[in-house]
Amino acid sequence: MTARELDSAGITDPALRAAYLRCRQLNARHGRTYFLATRLLTPDRRPAVHALYGFARWADDIVDDLAPETPPAARDRALRRLERHLDQGLSTGRSEHPVVAALADTAARHRIDHRHFAAFMASMRMDLTVTDYATFADLHTYMYGSAAVIGLQVLPVLGTTSPQAEAAPHAAALGVAFQLTNFLRDVGEDLDRDRVYLPADRLAAHGADRALLRWCRNTGRTDRRVREALRDLVQANRRVYRYAALGIPMLDPVSRPCVATALALYRRILDEIEGADYAVLHRRVTVAGHRRAATALGGLGRVALARCRARTAAALRPRPLRETTG
Repeated sequence: MTARELDSAGITDPALRAAYLRCRQLNARHGRTYFLATRLLTPDRRPAVHALYGFARWADDIVDDLAPETPPAARDRALRRLERHLDQGLSTGRSEHPVVAALADTAARHRIDHRHFAAFMASMRMDLTVTDYATFADLHTYMYGSAAVIGLQVLPVLGTTSPQAEAAPHAAALGVAFQLTNFLRDVGEDLDRDRVYLPADRLAAHGADRALLRWCRNTGRTDRRVREALRDLVQANRRVYRYAALGIPMLDPVSRPCVATALALYRRILDEIEGADYAVLHRRVTVAGHRRAATALGGLGRVALARCRARTAAALRPRPLRETTG
């Protein structure tokens, strides 16, 4: 994170600046799409988004990226230690934890509802024991805490031109849309972790199941039934994106290019899944670098226009008359 971003956000304490920097590093390393889109925000808003992502990534690493031989009980203890740091940080506004410090500061600055963080931690605990979901409704219970609340956390940072309550359902939907895309892209890797996030009822509707997904993963082939189930889920994912996009005009104009770009970049992953004829069980599809760059450049153009309009509006805004004496 550049000093300009931290200075713009009014973050001056050296330890706190270091915490925000750690969160930025996590975002840059693990969230390439999010990180690229975040560059389109005004500098003063970027540290808060990095803090929210950095904390989520830290928790996710406890669940997924500890040494494979780490027993579930040890992961649970680590997650509960993090939760204690979180509770203390949110109640006091500060923490000695390397990422919770930035999160607690962000939550206080932007008055983010603490219930969103509790819901997130509840879903992280589910990942320790739940390995599949019988229905889409069951999956949505998980995704509320793991994805929808991320959109709700970010919303106060982005700012809105309408009441936040009107924009909130669309922000939550965007978080869900992003995560559904991740589930479709990463289905093979999730299988290796003994997890299936594709709802069993949607698979069964096409004659597919967990065993067939495993067969595809092991053989490098994509069974017709799996392909049809993935096609159905991609279309469902696109419907969520369409609903989420309705909230973009409700955002502060200078934040819209960031969200629109993130949405466009993630929808391109669905394009790649379709272009690969849904052969995603044995390889991870990615968006080509030149396509990502082209989307980001379009976002930069929208940023320049939005900021120019904001400056013009500020210049034209009536100023209070000065009192005169004499």
